[in-house]
Amino acid sequence: MRSTLKAALAALATVAFTSGGTFGDGHSLTGNLKIFLDTSNPAPRATMEAMIGRFQEMHPDLEIDVTVIDREEYKTQIRNFLSANPPDVANWYAANRMRPYVEAGLFEDVSDLWQDPEIAANLASTKGALTIDGKQWGVPYTYYQWGVYYRKDIYEELGLSEAADWEQFVANCQAILDSGRKCFTIGTKFLWTAGGWFDYLNMRTNGFDFHMSLAAGDVSWEDDRVRQTFANWRQLIDMGAFIDNHQTYSWQEALPFIVNGEAVHYLMGNFAVAPLRDAGLTDDQIDFYQFPVINSAVLLAEDAPTDTFHIPANAENKEAARAFLKFVVSEDEQTEINNGSNLGQLPVNAKSSVDDDKFLREGFAMLSTNSPGGVAQFWDRDAPAEMAKVSMEGFQEFMVKPDDLDRILSRLERARQRIYN
Repeated sequence: MRSTLKAALAALATVAFTSGGTFGDGHSLTGNLKIFLDTSNPAPRATMEAMIGRFQEMHPDLEIDVTVIDREEYKTQIRNFLSANPPDVANWYAANRMRPYVEAGLFEDVSDLWQDPEIAANLASTKGALTIDGKQWGVPYTYYQWGVYYRKDIYEELGLSEAADWEQFVANCQAILDSGRKCFTIGTKFLWTAGGWFDYLNMRTNGFDFHMSLAAGDVSWEDDRVRQTFANWRQLIDMGAFIDNHQTYSWQEALPFIVNGEAVHYLMGNFAVAPLRDAGLTDDQIDFYQFPVINSAVLLAEDAPTDTFHIPANAENKEAARAFLKFVVSEDEQTEINNGSNLGQLPVNAKSSVDDDKFLREGFAMLSTNSPGGVAQFWDRDAPAEMAKVSMEGFQEFMVKPDDLDRILSRLERARQRIYN
């Protein structure tokens, strides 16, 4: 489904900001600004339309055309419309998901926006995810945290505290196992959940830059540093830390284990909170903490999948497009579009206010102030699609058959040499 929303965007504006209809040197923005969006679901669509309406109110001489395309159709159409008839602004995703369009010369270099002191300071945690070859190719507009969600009431029962390092993490796990419970629920039926575990173990063992180099195909899967990541993972597997038969469960099907108290932790994105609450757990029973330090020599980095805006290289109104991108990441707009009645996620601007939800508050603090190592986009976004698939198959297989690690890594290394070459 494709629809164009052109009329009365200004009527959607409910908040007037102070730009006064000018940009940069003080002259008014004019002409036509074409924006393509994949936010076809009702809530994000309404959020984007209202935001564009506020921008329209700031720039009354600018005509804005908005085209909303079904998300799945957008994925298949983006290369064509960037090449043949590009808009001035298009939304997409960070890191490796934007790489093909950067390398094809279809996205505009917007490093000049990131030289703005406000953007440089307040969006620092996401800069790496928008950077390729030392340049920035878009801006983020929303993201959400991953972390360790756990049964706080069971921690209190067992006298445990949140783990700050790997040794305490493992010791907590042993205490939980001794109580007759599993440490971690997980459902690897659809593979990506194992990708989350690999992300954290590898970033905590070897750091963000190494992790990104591996995703880019620049490191052998048989490298000793990769083997150390799997050695850390195996420590938990050999303890029996994960629920049995996890390969038969989806992530949703793994939820009852933590709800029923049969498992105590879930390494997952913040989207797991709503179903945990719906299942009857209260905020007094569930809590969240940052995945602990493994190697103190590397900076903490996080998984925080990030949605983005870009300017196509052949856009016609790049001045207005740059003004729109600056508007999107501004403190007030980030507060507005990410609140609970809109996207319900985290603002990318460290000065913005976060919605009054304890998990969003904790995630915002973590990503804004305690993730100096960088923000990864999740393995199936950071690695090319074919490599992500074959490697996540290997992660799942390793969790079931850890003795087969050498064979698994050999297979992944052959795939790396084939796929990247």
